[in-house]
Amino acid sequence: MSGNATLPTLGDLVWAPALERPDLLAEPVRAALTAWADADPRVAGLVAVTEIDPEHAETATLNELHGLPPEASANCVLVAGKRGEDERIAACVVPASTFADVNKRVRKLLDVRKASFLPMDRAVAESGMEYGGITPVGLPEGYRVLVDSRFTEEGTMALMGSGVRRSKLLMPGPLLCSMPGVEVTEDLGTTR
Repeated sequence: MSGNATLPTLGDLVWAPALERPDLLAEPVRAALTAWADADPRVAGLVAVTEIDPEHAETATLNELHGLPPEASANCVLVAGKRGEDERIAACVVPASTFADVNKRVRKLLDVRKASFLPMDRAVAESGMEYGGITPVGLPEGYRVLVDSRFTEEGTMALMGSGVRRSKLLMPGPLLCSMPGVEVTEDLGTTR
């Protein structure tokens, strides 16, 4: 990520700098990207967005239709658990070829007895994002953002939701790992 910033692209999709297409971002995502770019000017040139058919937003379908490398796709899931009366919520960002290890790794990181996926209606209401488009960018304060350490590797990309189902964000994995509030986590994603 040194030198001149080059807008990332993948597949046959038409990419644009995300901040130049606020119409393709949920409002919390736009606000967070703007604040992040104000603090780190590289962000404006390294976070791309593309419009997609929301009917084809599912990872495997999108990859097949647009020639996207599966290893670039990132999944973001919201997980919650309680410790006494204290509820703890985390966004877990893992390569799409893996699953967030909710029952072991995430539960231990949250220091809760039981962890489970945040109910869809609550995830949508609290995040201000659409189901199927939830992304770690722009989540409510108080949510932890856990990112699998595989995204720290130079050359990795993170293709993920934009807060709406009709578009996708794309950024270098190391940039995602440098996002304010991110906790880079070893072995967050597991294969079955």
